Amino acid sequence: MGSLLLNLKCCKPLTSVRFSLLPCANSFQQFQLRPFKSSKPRLFRCFCSSQPVIDAKNFAKTNADKPAAASSQLLLYNTMTRQKDLFKPKVEGKVGMYVCGITAYDLSHIGHARVYVTFDVLYRYLKHLGYQVCYVRNFTDVDDKIIARANELGEDPISLSRRYCEEFHQDMECLHCLHPSVEPRVSDHMPQIIHMIKQSAKEGEPFWESPWGPGRPGWHIECSAMSAAYLGYSFDIHGGGMDLVFPHHENEIAQSCAACNHSNISYWIHNGFVTVDSEKMSKSLGNFFTIREVIELYHPLALRLFLIGTHYRSPINYSILQLESASERIFYIYQTLYDCECVLSQHDVAIGKDSVLPDTVNSIDKFHNDFVASMSDDLHTPVVLAALSDPLKTINDLLHTRKGKKQAKRLESLTALEKTIRNVLTVLGLMPTSYSEVLQQLRDKALKRAKLTEDQVLLKIKERNEARKNKDYEKSDAIRKDLATVGVALMDSPEGTAWRPALPLALQEQVATT
Repeated sequence: MGSLLLNLKCCKPLTSVRFSLLPCANSFQQFQLRPFKSSKPRLFRCFCSSQPVIDAKNFAKTNADKPAAASSQLLLYNTMTRQKDLFKPKVEGKVGMYVCGITAYDLSHIGHARVYVTFDVLYRYLKHLGYQVCYVRNFTDVDDKIIARANELGEDPISLSRRYCEEFHQDMECLHCLHPSVEPRVSDHMPQIIHMIKQSAKEGEPFWESPWGPGRPGWHIECSAMSAAYLGYSFDIHGGGMDLVFPHHENEIAQSCAACNHSNISYWIHNGFVTVDSEKMSKSLGNFFTIREVIELYHPLALRLFLIGTHYRSPINYSILQLESASERIFYIYQTLYDCECVLSQHDVAIGKDSVLPDTVNSIDKFHNDFVASMSDDLHTPVVLAALSDPLKTINDLLHTRKGKKQAKRLESLTALEKTIRNVLTVLGLMPTSYSEVLQQLRDKALKRAKLTEDQVLLKIKERNEARKNKDYEKSDAIRKDLATVGVALMDSPEGTAWRPALPLALQEQVATT
C-alpha cells in the first residue's frame, strides 16, 4: 500500500514499535497484531471506548433501514488474537468491512485476484447470513510508484491511476466479484488525511515544515483516514493480504489510536500468499502473471474456482496443472446443471410437500449442512466444493442411468437439487448468467489452448468415425490420443460422438504418478 507522507519519505523502523498514549480516563487495551511467521508479537497500546463508533449515515446510503438478523454463527480467524473468534458485529445485523485495495499503476496480478476473491466470498456469505454489509475497498491513486510509472509513459499520474482503476474493475467483473458499497480514492480524501495527521501531532515531538504546516512522516495514513471516513474509528472487519500484517496494518493501528482513543477494529483477516510452481511469485523470477494474462487462456470462473479451492489462509500454488484441473471440474459442474436444465425445461414442475424423494431430501440436507458448517468455520470453501460431488452425482444418476430415469418424483428431485446447488454457487460467486453460454466459453478457451478450431475438431471426429466404420481401430485410437494430448476428450454415445475440454494427456499422466 502507498502512503501519503507530507512530502517526506518514510523508513521502516529498525526495531519493534511500542506505542502508548498519554494517560487518560479511559482504560487501555493492548493490541497484538502478529505476522504469521513471527513468534514475537509487536505490541501497541491504545485507549478504547466500549461504545462503538459506526458511521450510520453511510450505512443508510448503502443498506436498507432495518437490519436483518443473522441466521448462523460464524467463526473467523483473527490475526489479532491468533485464533478463530466467534463473529459478533458491533451493531446487530450490520457489518462494517474495510479491505485494502490496489495501488493503481499496473495491471493486477493473480495475487490481487486471491485477495479480492477471498473477501468477495466473505462479503457474499455475510449477506447470505442476513447481515447488511457496508464494504469499503479503497484505491491508492497517489503513490511514488504511480508517479514513476507516469513519468516513464509521459502521462499525468492521476490519469494513469484512473485508467488502471478501470482495468481493475474489468478484472473484478470477470472474476464475478461484487462491487463494494464504497470505493474511496486517496486523491479524493486529502482533507481527511490531513485532518488525521493533525491529530497525531504532540508538543515537543520532532517535525518538519510542509505545504500544510509542520508535520512528520506518516504511516500508510490513507487507509486509516478513509476507513474512518466511511466506517468510523470502530468497525468490524479489516482485511488484506498476509503481506500487509506488517508494517501496513500495524502502522494503521498505531496511527488510528493516536488520532482517536475510540479506535477499535474487532477482526483482522488476512489471506495467504500465491506461489508459482512452488516458488514465490515475483517479477524478478519471471513467474509473475497478471489476471489478464491468465484469463486470456482460462475462463475467469475457472480461475475463481482454483482460488477458492484452497483455504484462504493457506498458501496456494499456481500451476498449469491446477488451472487445467479447475477448468475441467467447472465444466463438469456446469454441464451437469445444463443437462438438468434441458430436461426440466420440457416440463412444468411444481414442488410441494413430500414431492421430493426421501433419498434426495437426505442428500440436499447433508449438502446444505456441510455448506453451512464449512462456511461458518472460517470460510472453508474447499470442503464446500468437495461436498458438491454427491448432489451432482445424484443429478447425473437421475438424468442418465436406467434406474434413475424410472425413479418416481424424478423431475421434482432434479428441480430441488438444481435449486440447492445454484444457491450455493451464488454464495461462492460461481453462478453464471447462462449454463449454455459459459460452457461454450469454456470450450472456446480449451480450443485456444489446444491451438485448434472447433471445425478442426469436428473434422477429426468425422475422420475417426470413418476409421471406426472401416474397422481401422489403430487410426481411430490415434485420432483420439492426438486430441487427448492437447486437452480435447471424445465421448461416444448412441447419439454420436461429442467432445469436451479435459486435462491434457501429459498432465493426466502427471496426476497418476503423484
